[in-house]
Amino acid sequence: MVTDPYQAFRHAVDRPEDKIDLGRAALTIALPDYPDLDVVACLARVDDLAVEVTQRCPAEDDVYHSLAALNHVLFTGHGFRGNHEDYFDPKNSFLNEVLERKTGIPISLSVLYMEVARRVGLTLAGVGFPGHFLVKYVGEGEEIVIDPFVGGEVRSRSDLNRILRDLYGGKVAFDREFLAPLSKKQILKRMLANLKSIYLKKNDLAKTLLVIDRLIILDPAAPEDFRDRGLLYLRLECFTQAREDLQTYLELAPHADDAGVIREQIVSLGNQGTLLH
Repeated sequence: MVTDPYQAFRHAVDRPEDKIDLGRAALTIALPDYPDLDVVACLARVDDLAVEVTQRCPAEDDVYHSLAALNHVLFTGHGFRGNHEDYFDPKNSFLNEVLERKTGIPISLSVLYMEVARRVGLTLAGVGFPGHFLVKYVGEGEEIVIDPFVGGEVRSRSDLNRILRDLYGGKVAFDREFLAPLSKKQILKRMLANLKSIYLKKNDLAKTLLVIDRLIILDPAAPEDFRDRGLLYLRLECFTQAREDLQTYLELAPHADDAGVIREQIVSLGNQGTLLH
């Protein structure tokens, strides 16, 4: 059993893209909240789901039969579904909880969908569609966009336009770039960004800090995460840590729009000591 969640997360993501196990990396996101989590056992449950899909769909079947088998096993057989009732429950973002409760948000259900598909030989890409994560299959001359949040439905262009209208009231027009595939690290970053937003809304500063720590592990060159962590440390009265992170932010983004404000904040910190909490 892993005792250091940061080490486990770093080990999972600090490698080339093709060597990252997305399912394992997503599970390590949960370790600070679930220190006794058995990652291997969770991955074995994903393996079992893939075995069921394989039993329903011979290897020589086409992609549509494979997707139908995948949808049947996950959504009809096991009852996985989108959590419409409590969308912002942080448990929706933890893959172990998705496996246990059979419910999640678009990105967590999509990660599960992609990982089961990968085990049966079907390569799917994550799609960072605005406000609603999707997956897609790309073959010779065809592109199939799939929505695991609603039972693996295939989404047409008109469906995608409707999603944008519902989310943004007609202020965002469809762009082909919205269907660009994301890397595994980009998917993990989006999962963590969701958690960060949820914990900030709940004013849970300690858990927000844990999430930002992992965002920085994932992308140590992202200036906004250092700024946000520095401002969070400031709220926690950890002044030395705050000053260090805000200085790093300015080093990474010296011409940012808020650079002047951040410089003033650093000056105001002066030589205050660190209060431990």
